[in-house]
Amino acid sequence: MENKKLQGKVIVVTGGTGVLGEAFTRAIAGEGAVVGILGRNTAVAEERAAKIIAAGGKAEAITADVLKEGDLQKAAAFFLDKYGKIDGLVNAAGGNTPDGVVQPSQDVFELNIQGLRDVFDLNLFGTLLPTQVFGKVMLQTSGAGSIVNISSITAHRGLTRVLGYSLAKSAIEAYTRWFSVELGLRFGDKIRMNAIVPGFFLTEQNRTLLTNPDGSNTSRGEAIIANTPVKRYGKPDELTGALTWLLGNDSVFVNGTSIVVDGGFLAYSGV
Repeated sequence: MENKKLQGKVIVVTGGTGVLGEAFTRAIAGEGAVVGILGRNTAVAEERAAKIIAAGGKAEAITADVLKEGDLQKAAAFFLDKYGKIDGLVNAAGGNTPDGVVQPSQDVFELNIQGLRDVFDLNLFGTLLPTQVFGKVMLQTSGAGSIVNISSITAHRGLTRVLGYSLAKSAIEAYTRWFSVELGLRFGDKIRMNAIVPGFFLTEQNRTLLTNPDGSNTSRGEAIIANTPVKRYGKPDELTGALTWLLGNDSVFVNGTSIVVDGGFLAYSGV
């Protein structure tokens, strides 16, 4: 019998209806866990859950907004009622919006403050709130649990235009370190928090920034590829090895760490 890393676990994925979320939920189910696909798009969540089930996996589609605590509480109650526990949480909800982007033609002293706040809230509090709800259930019901946040290389390098996203992901890094320390000091290795730092992966939020309608790279996309040693964008499935390892029992002594998966972008000086 194949040894699956996450056999018997119940793992919730916020942002499960996104591009990266699809790869995450498929990989988690493939490793034997029941995966909860949380997102605002009910049809997409149900479609993805059906595909996983058809392939022999276990999945639940849950409609929820990560900024609405009531939605999250209902989702937690569902998993408690049906499975009696939650073992893991992937905070994959997030992204960018046009109002959080600063164009080269814009006055940097006339920023869209509300747009920046909206992106900040979605990414930071859209991670913090699910942790408050699902993390508490994990602590109360599971002998061990793992929370994985999604950071970004924008938290480590100054990238033009994406100010709101950069601020939020920098906060995710700080939150991951702070919360992991508190978890360790209070609960030992029972529950822990880490982050994955993706490089450049094409998603719905960044596709128009990085590629033209014909699929070729924009000038920004060309600059990114030029500064990525492996000379390509990442593929969503290439994040799942780090993800399933962090969620599984083999990484029980890993806490407060950010794992970079970026094709060498952060390591490269350009020379």
